[in-house]
Amino acid sequence: MSATRVLTAEMVEQTFAACIADEGIEVEGIVHSVIFDKGRIADHADLIASLLFELPEQFRQSSGGGWSFLNACDDRNGNQWTGLHQTMEQLFLLGLAAGLVECQLPRDMWEILPGGMPYYVVKDSP
Repeated sequence: MSATRVLTAEMVEQTFAACIADEGIEVEGIVHSVIFDKGRIADHADLIASLLFELPEQFRQSSGGGWSFLNACDDRNGNQWTGLHQTMEQLFLLGLAAGLVECQLPRDMWEILPGGMPYYVVKDSP
């Protein structure tokens, strides 16, 4: 994997914009469904992984086993990297498209979770 990149809203938004397409991989998020170009997702997979690995350890498959979407506004050092749920969703949409993130429960069960938000797990490897 490439060198760790700092998780910022700008980095997520730029990567998201670079990978979005009119046809390709369709990914369903919390509010938005998005289509990504498969090749561009593959080209950005290392970057996407490095950004996801900057989330708190609780999201990681091997250390926390997954955590609520609501906790994704902070990085692994406890610093808030975004205040927008839309940007957090973009990061998880990229991760889902790259095969690096899984949602732990189906959408129809989210209502039983805190805030009605999904729990995501960041895989240790694709």
